[in-house]
Amino acid sequence: MSSARTTKHKKGVAVPARPEDERLPIGKSFGYGMQHVLTMYGGIIAPPIIVGNAAGASSDQIALLIACCLFIGGLATLLQTVGVPFFGSQLPLVQGTSFASVATLVSIVSGGEGLPAAFGAVLIASVIGLIIAPFFAKIVRFFPPVVNGVVITSIGLSLLPVAGNWIMGNNADSPEYGSMANVGLAGLTLLIVLVLSKVGSAAISRLSILLGIVLGTILAALIGMADFSGVGEGSVVAFPEPFAFGMPTLHIAGTISMIIVVLVIMTETTADILAVGEISKTKVNSRRVADGLRADMLASVVAPVFNGFTQSAFAQNVGLVAITGVRSRFVVAAGGVIMLVLGLFPIIGRVVGSIPYPVLGGAGIVLFGTVAVSGIRTLAKVKYENNLNMVIVAVSLGFGLLPIVTPTIWDSFPEWFATIFHSGISSAAIMAILLNIVFNIFKVGNTEASSVFSAGPPRMVSTTELTALQEGDYIENGKLLDKDGNEIPVATPEKVQEALHTGQIKRIPLRGEEGGGH
Repeated sequence: MSSARTTKHKKGVAVPARPEDERLPIGKSFGYGMQHVLTMYGGIIAPPIIVGNAAGASSDQIALLIACCLFIGGLATLLQTVGVPFFGSQLPLVQGTSFASVATLVSIVSGGEGLPAAFGAVLIASVIGLIIAPFFAKIVRFFPPVVNGVVITSIGLSLLPVAGNWIMGNNADSPEYGSMANVGLAGLTLLIVLVLSKVGSAAISRLSILLGIVLGTILAALIGMADFSGVGEGSVVAFPEPFAFGMPTLHIAGTISMIIVVLVIMTETTADILAVGEISKTKVNSRRVADGLRADMLASVVAPVFNGFTQSAFAQNVGLVAITGVRSRFVVAAGGVIMLVLGLFPIIGRVVGSIPYPVLGGAGIVLFGTVAVSGIRTLAKVKYENNLNMVIVAVSLGFGLLPIVTPTIWDSFPEWFATIFHSGISSAAIMAILLNIVFNIFKVGNTEASSVFSAGPPRMVSTTELTALQEGDYIENGKLLDKDGNEIPVATPEKVQEALHTGQIKRIPLRGEEGGGH
């Protein structure tokens, strides 16, 4: 890997050999770094809120989880961007708590094992990920777009019930649960997000979810639906306490599910490394990818120690690099420093923890729906002709949706089985991986033209129909029009017979018939 100190000279000015090694003034670096933090802030605080609530954590504990996730995200970003030998791609990649693990974490903590079991699963799975990182390129073929698309779509769909519960108020025992006030507040928050997405400002549009949450919370406070009385309780500044929720515990089924999630995270991070390398117009080789994956996994190993979860590169920040054209890794490193500092202020977590659930639910529809759409966009790149990819997608998504639409479907099965497959993402991932191996890797027994797209005849028109068309004819709203916009009548069999009978047209004998051409 090239040294960051290697420079080229252009018109007497030292220019870094790699675009990502450019150093901006400190003010600009932290300004652009703050933009990166704001772009991913909604995504990084959502997982601890979701998992904390599923575990029955108090508002103070959720605030602690938020602060810890910010702190770990900052450390992970610095490791990825600045790098040390064998760790860090030295690319402008923002790291944070991965959404891919949320559904599995919720499944683990909801089973009564609590946060220690979730931290244990993250720790063991991440250690395995760290070990296999250099060899991951050899197994990445088991995670083609047809598998990743299914998994990412399932992540978004699995989280939508969470948004629904938030919209209703999160506490089913409350008399206000599902009230018009709660649903109305969620609807107004959603409306704010949609309006901000269409204001004509790219910066505001990108921050629409975060701004929607802020404005929705202000609205809730004005109508008496927000309580910030507990924000001032507790310390303002505090270093994250290691193992604040107890030592991690081993939960075999949950760990198996988390290993699958870690493989998916590594696939996503690989894609992000390659994407940001292409955007930055810099060389990315297998060594650099391996260093990036090791940084990902090392951060994920350290995360449970400081009450955090799996770490991964944030794709939305890759998009921000493309939009702004600022490719300096030191700008992103400045964003990592900002996250690190924010993680030292538990009061920020308490403020976030006081946001009314209906506000989070309204924004969650967009946030979780966006994750599902990302998966659908990946699936749109999959080739479906002359293969069984449609069967893989259909069965895998259906299998993944079963525990979402019927949560009790696996209750009669052994506990280890129920824990693995109670998560929609784990169910979909396992099925997609297995079916991809069966249909796309071991192709013995596959029939030719096995795609449903091959069932229909190819589109074609006869030469007679072609000769009837003239230059400029076109189709609009199901009608055939000439170049001047006049409708050309379509001859039905009945109209043809009538025209023949009246002599308006004459029948041309076919080849072989009396009078026909030879």
